[in-house]
Amino acid sequence: MQQQGPDARSPQVVVIGSINMDMVARSARLPAPGETLVGEAFEMAPGGKGANQAVAAARLGARTAFVGRLGTRLHGADLLEALGREAVDCAGVVADPQALPGIAVIMVASDGGENSIVYVPGSNAMLSPEDVQAAAGLLQAARVVVAQLEVPLPAIARGFALARAAGVATVLNAAPALALEDTLLAQTDWLVLNETELAELAGAPVADLAQIAQAAERLRARGATRVLVTLGAQGALLCDAAGTQHLPAQVVDAVDTVGAGDTFVGGLVTGLAEGMAPTAAIQLGLAAATLAVSRSGVQSAMPRRSEIGSLT
Repeated sequence: MQQQGPDARSPQVVVIGSINMDMVARSARLPAPGETLVGEAFEMAPGGKGANQAVAAARLGARTAFVGRLGTRLHGADLLEALGREAVDCAGVVADPQALPGIAVIMVASDGGENSIVYVPGSNAMLSPEDVQAAAGLLQAARVVVAQLEVPLPAIARGFALARAAGVATVLNAAPALALEDTLLAQTDWLVLNETELAELAGAPVADLAQIAQAAERLRARGATRVLVTLGAQGALLCDAAGTQHLPAQVVDAVDTVGAGDTFVGGLVTGLAEGMAPTAAIQLGLAAATLAVSRSGVQSAMPRRSEIGSLT
């Protein structure tokens, strides 16, 4: 889309999304249904797909702002402080003293880094179109607006309408998978999702790259300009008007895959905000995610731009 020219103080990336407190338990492997395992470690850390993507973008050099609703009955001050330490502008965050923030209970296997997550949305579920409208100035001054599906769809739709009216690019990370109206897809310049989410949203099998491309084209036919499917260690598949392109990722020994997708999105939107070509922005996202999964943690594992080096 045609980009406007915000001044140097304006955010390059605005994230509409969730803020959580993550409660992470680590064990040698994930438990089977009904099984109790003795854990190896436990920690609490800031999270939420929205906050994670904001931190990832900020660490990679984007001027980043956040729009969301944060319950402050518990953990709220710590969560805001964590964003502030990363220089994320929180002027668009609505503090709700009556609500609890989102909570994510995460189990991580130390052998291979696989994870299982239960998410309780808390105040994230209360984000309204009016909350987003109040941040119109931030949204319309940005270069890219990105949202995920851990906040209500009407709030996202309002944000994307405001962004599109100002010529700002929109990125929708369709995670967790939810049914989406074609009207929202038509407001989406980049639809980013993984194989599982693609299968659910497109209602089609995704057993190989050919089937993934076909399913992605179904979503493009419903209105999304570009569909970008993340493939874990296999990289990503981009489907747009020019065709289909597979971009491989570098091989790395995974330590912890929690947050890899959010790191990827943070890198992608940073590249787009800097005016990179689509494939270059995707490669920045892949490089950032490659580094992140080689470390333990979520936001703590997200790399800074100086660490990317030759991975792009």
